[in-house]
Amino acid sequence: MKFTNTLIKGKLIKRYKRFFVDIKVNNSKITAHCPNTGSMMGLLEPGNTVFVSKNNDPKRKLKFTLEMIMSNKRMIGVNTHRANKIVFDGLNNNLIKEFKNIKEIKPEFKYSDDTRFDFLCDKNLLEVKNVTLLRNHDIAEFPDAITTRGSKHLIKLAESTKKGYKPYVLFLTQIEGINKFKIAKDIDAEYYKNYLNVKKIGVKFLAYRCRLNDKEIKIEKKINIIDE
Repeated sequence: MKFTNTLIKGKLIKRYKRFFVDIKVNNSKITAHCPNTGSMMGLLEPGNTVFVSKNNDPKRKLKFTLEMIMSNKRMIGVNTHRANKIVFDGLNNNLIKEFKNIKEIKPEFKYSDDTRFDFLCDKNLLEVKNVTLLRNHDIAEFPDAITTRGSKHLIKLAESTKKGYKPYVLFLTQIEGINKFKIAKDIDAEYYKNYLNVKKIGVKFLAYRCRLNDKEIKIEKKINIIDE
């Protein structure tokens, strides 16, 4: 997924009210939209290098959007709205080996009156989770806060096997250079319990990391999921 324009580099001042980020760019301060409503644990240290995109749409109150943060010498993609675009690009370019032979991709698939999944690929349901949590140097984790919505999705995916679907969860790890992934069971024990249960029922879990720079974010390689 390529950015429309090269991103702008700055230094993080602070995040506040969930949706606002103050950033120092050269000798001035800008306020950017923060499209990540999660805790962003470990990423919000003042002085961290950040990258923002600019949109000149006159209808927008904030021209800038936070896209990436450099933390612990790793680039991390924090714009959750980009995740499905990155995966869609990966599906179309055969970057996810489990989905190389699919013939039809339907984004935002309506599974039931109260549930949509990110993609239907032939008979494969695919739910995407954006991963930004890095507490250990080489292990990415999800979630970074309790996610009741995430647990609901797991239960619905397990249910879908009775209807002939093949369900997957893809942990899109927007952390460069990472090689392992695990569920953060100390943060959301209920999600971890559901994860273990639905695996037995037939839900498959994948983790892929991305390559990130100020021009594009692209799926790079599959990484190992470890259970503890």
